[in-house]
Amino acid sequence: MMDRFSKVGFVLSIIGAAIGLGNAWKFPYMVGSNGGSAFILIYLFFAFVVGLSIFFAEMAMGKISRLDTVGAFKSLATKGANSWKFAGVVMVTGLFIASFYTLIIGWVLKYVILSLGELPKDIAHSEALFVNFTSNGAFEQILYFSIAFFAYFFILTKGVKSGIERINVYLIPALFILLLLMLGYSFGMNGFDEAAKFLLVPDFSKIDQGVILNALGLAFFTMCIGIGCILTYSSSLGDDTNLFTSSLYVVFANIIISVIIGLIVFTFTFEFGSEPSKGAGLAFISLPTLFAKLGTLGNFLAFAFFTSLFFAGITSVISLVEPFIFFLNKSLGFSRNRSIIIVGAVVYVLGILCALSGIGDFKESLTFFGKSFFDLLDYLSSNIMLPLGGIIFAIFVGYFMKFELLKELLLPYMGEIVFKIWYFLIRFVAPVLVFVVLVREIA
Repeated sequence: MMDRFSKVGFVLSIIGAAIGLGNAWKFPYMVGSNGGSAFILIYLFFAFVVGLSIFFAEMAMGKISRLDTVGAFKSLATKGANSWKFAGVVMVTGLFIASFYTLIIGWVLKYVILSLGELPKDIAHSEALFVNFTSNGAFEQILYFSIAFFAYFFILTKGVKSGIERINVYLIPALFILLLLMLGYSFGMNGFDEAAKFLLVPDFSKIDQGVILNALGLAFFTMCIGIGCILTYSSSLGDDTNLFTSSLYVVFANIIISVIIGLIVFTFTFEFGSEPSKGAGLAFISLPTLFAKLGTLGNFLAFAFFTSLFFAGITSVISLVEPFIFFLNKSLGFSRNRSIIIVGAVVYVLGILCALSGIGDFKESLTFFGKSFFDLLDYLSSNIMLPLGGIIFAIFVGYFMKFELLKELLLPYMGEIVFKIWYFLIRFVAPVLVFVVLVREIA
């Protein structure tokens, strides 16, 4: 396989996969809605104990097999290979997430353009603007959704080296620079101290079963595990990359950028007396009005913030659909462009349904089990399918892969003690923790 990642390109691409709207959009509002830093501590626990363990498992499967998700399960299984190939269904989760994720990227693009003009000056005006856009603006939503959709699918047509790697090599550093500039500005605001306290001083009285489940779902969402993405990227990895340090770079970058974005968002939130638990509207309703209070400077900061979100979203959503494209290309023998068209058609149709499910004329017919089509896909993928995918990877690597293969690959990077800890976690801790939380959610 000639189309492989470089060492730097692989790390930046995995960071791009892990760092997305989960960090920039979902992380702040979930922290705000679930008790602040106590939620972050639980999130970090799941990220390191569960997320990182499964991250290594997926990476090992991809690096050893050099195949797509279905091919990796089938070729690496010590028994039941023909049954294990069906575990590749975890890739479908990526398509589900990509559909509503692309719609949100479209919302972000709308606000990038909005930041160039007059921002809403109060919450009532801002909320009316957002609600009207998501409830009545079918054409406008589909337009922005389509722009975002065609932007990243065009990148995918360029392949691993010229497409996925190149866009991440440029956008990830640009994202980090934009966030650092905004964080530097936040230092001088009175709300920064309160934001730091909110994020760093835990309040465990807010913790309940729902908060724990949300933290687990967010860990999977922000680390892009459980869907075959890490496996797929690792199968295109050169032999000169240190798997252990590369993984740590990704996890720490993921956490650092999440906290930076949280500090930025909550600094503005507290500075102007808004509420941190505004839910999903925190980014699209509260922040525009807070930026508006700063005049021209606020427009610049709003443009920088929403452009950062757009960058993060594009790099992340690419990783959600690449596993299925790679599968169609490698296992079924379709050309890459044909594979992209097939996957793109599925994502586009699901995305349009997500957009229409919030529109008044279509809302009733696109509501299932009391949830809109958008909310249903979000719930199923984040709270059910991602954790289930994680369990599948953990059980497979822990019990159905040759121990010698894992040891030969990972021991030189990890050392014996760390390798033994990881192998214990992937066999006995990660699947049990995820299973317990998942069962409590389903029950």
